[in-house]
Amino acid sequence: MSARAFAAEKQLRGFLGVTFGSSTTLLNLSGAPGTSVTGTTVTYGGSAALLGEVFGVEVDAADVPGFFKPGPSALVLSGRVATVTGNVVVGLPRRWTQYSLRPYLVAGGGLMRVRKDDAQEVFPVSKVAPAIDFGVGAIGFLTNRVGIGWDVRRFQSVGTNTVDIALTSTGDGRWEVSYWRAQMLLAVKVGSVRE
Repeated sequence: MSARAFAAEKQLRGFLGVTFGSSTTLLNLSGAPGTSVTGTTVTYGGSAALLGEVFGVEVDAADVPGFFKPGPSALVLSGRVATVTGNVVVGLPRRWTQYSLRPYLVAGGGLMRVRKDDAQEVFPVSKVAPAIDFGVGAIGFLTNRVGIGWDVRRFQSVGTNTVDIALTSTGDGRWEVSYWRAQMLLAVKVGSVRE
């Protein structure tokens, strides 16, 4: 096989998705104790990937602008979670999936920024924490350069992250945020493309 056949493939990806299974220990001013999120929330973002025959790397950035939902009391004005992660990608060999969907696993870590504003400005939160993510997906190309894909990923803050004791439902100042993200993506190969 020529070196060209195993050359790294560069992709730029944009995605639109939803979050689900969300939870946090940050104080909820407008809902049931112990949670600040309900239902699903729209998320969007993009990534850049460098993929080899099996292994690759990816940088992923996303924003969840409605993570903290305003409730009937209107105490929560807005809230969002943003992530930037660097990931390792492991996919089925390209030569096996050249004309079909290529499944892959993804895992890595990075940073999560959490922001929440309330009407009285008594319990605002603006914090950055380390985070991990992992998931599965599949991508297929409609042309030599343009493809579509789907994946599901789990995001979780990690480490000992603290805020004022009054800002958490645990009463000890430790906070965490976690959620699943399901997305549909549009991928474009950039640079030279293998025939």
